[in-house]
Amino acid sequence: MKGFNKAVYEAVKRVPAGKVSTYGDIARAIGAPCCARQVGWALHVNPEQGVIPCHRIVFKDGSLASGFAFGGPEVQRAMLESEGVEVSADDKINLEKFRWEGD
Repeated sequence: MKGFNKAVYEAVKRVPAGKVSTYGDIARAIGAPCCARQVGWALHVNPEQGVIPCHRIVFKDGSLASGFAFGGPEVQRAMLESEGVEVSADDKINLEKFRWEGD
């Protein structure tokens, strides 16, 4: 596993159930603030689905990931709702209420 991806996975593991972070939040957390898109690529090849909670990562406007690698946005929505995260009818999350920006 490459160093960048490993750092992404470790940061994502810290996002608690019932909260979300953005791709940019994770990029900043690992010291690569301009690499939000690369965070997305790393999560697209998540080697430990179920261990690395990539479903908790959303776009900067709170939108679900349309290309969620593990079943699409419907699966991401269901996983988040099962953790108590409210998802609007237009597949967005209120980041003021559910955003986690670090420990």
